[in-house]
Amino acid sequence: MARIAGVNIPTNKRVVISLRYIYGIGPKKAEEICQALAIPEDRRVNQLTDEEILRIRELIDRNYKVEGDLRREVAMNIKRLMDLGCYRGLRHRKGLPVRGQRTHTNARTRKGKAVPIAGKKKVTK
Repeated sequence: MARIAGVNIPTNKRVVISLRYIYGIGPKKAEEICQALAIPEDRRVNQLTDEEILRIRELIDRNYKVEGDLRREVAMNIKRLMDLGCYRGLRHRKGLPVRGQRTHTNARTRKGKAVPIAGKKKVTK
């Protein structure tokens, strides 16, 4: 099992797919890495040599912000917004959608499970 940027990437998948398991590397960056190191797209991780894995590890460390550093940066950006007290920071603090989505209905992912209001009964005719 190859370990890159502190993450064990799956060995039986293609390199382009396996690199996506690293936080901060998506489809585009995974392709860029493979092209920069001249690794064919159909190559699997278990077919890589130790030298190729080392080159991938060095390229990611040198050129990309991934895993812990990226998570820390994102958390610091959110904390900065909350400390400023700007609109986006207040939305983060309250656990509501930040980017203008409606909250009257939907937004269950951010707001959590719906809580019934006590004492509210259905009107029967």
